[in-house]
Amino acid sequence: MEDIAEPNPGPGEVLLRVRMIGFCGTDLSSFKGSNAMVSYPRVPGHEIAATVEDPRGVPEFFAGQDVTLMPYANCGECAACAAGRPNACRDNRTMGVQREGALTERIAVPAAKIFASPALSIRELCLVEPFSIGAHACSRGAVTSADAVAVFGCGGVGLGVVAMAAFRGAEVIAVDVDDEKLALARRCGASHAVNSAKESLHERLREITGGHGPNVIVEAIGLPETFRAAVEEAAPAGRVVYLGFARDPVTYDTRQFVLKELDVRGSRNALPADFAETIRMLESRKYPLESAVGLTVPIEEAGEALAAWSANPSRFRKIHVQV
Repeated sequence: MEDIAEPNPGPGEVLLRVRMIGFCGTDLSSFKGSNAMVSYPRVPGHEIAATVEDPRGVPEFFAGQDVTLMPYANCGECAACAAGRPNACRDNRTMGVQREGALTERIAVPAAKIFASPALSIRELCLVEPFSIGAHACSRGAVTSADAVAVFGCGGVGLGVVAMAAFRGAEVIAVDVDDEKLALARRCGASHAVNSAKESLHERLREITGGHGPNVIVEAIGLPETFRAAVEEAAPAGRVVYLGFARDPVTYDTRQFVLKELDVRGSRNALPADFAETIRMLESRKYPLESAVGLTVPIEEAGEALAAWSANPSRFRKIHVQV
């Protein structure tokens, strides 16, 4: 804990009082020193709920209004930005990673990055950014109510995919090796749960989908074997979306890509439309909020919480920090 300078909002920026920060895997890897994208020292925090302290003349906002915000900044000039996909900017700068985050009392942010919902609590607003990652994966997979969607991995990101795919009306198949996570995935909207450590993933997916395989598979684990399984198990003309990073090289039977004519897509961060859809999903009250957050600590104990999570990753779900 240390003192830093008070933020000085520039033109078009709003002064926010930070209320709650969520920790995710990026924060954990930064804490452990294994995040290649972060430089040190760095203030963490990109899952944010805050209250407007001074709207600085921006008419859309007022003092005392509870908000969340999109923590990504982009260059506006690269090929991704020109294509209307700033989430994939070659010079992406996410709060808490490439620039200072929000684990502090006040921040100044561009008004264009702020989202408000009078229907959501501070805790729910703090879940918008992580769930928007799942919303963007569903957008990349073009998920509709006509689809059978398999989600590989039911950690925090995977549960966001499960919840959003279910919100879109899809038949959702949750896949994991942890029965507790699978039970939570069912509460988030999954119609089926497959423990791939106890039963044949191939046989269960074929059984559930009438022999076809899922129309959409979202990989949210990041292992070579699950990268391959996503391609192998997808239905012909299906879509595969990769959210995880496989640290080791991945080898494929490339006939699967051609013979099935698969669409294989990456998914990174989120767009404003994904934030808006996530807010609508949370406003529907279909997500089991009481099950989402495993631990809430004051800012003074944030370091201890990260250390405990690092020492025993399987023990924790989402960690929230009250500022």
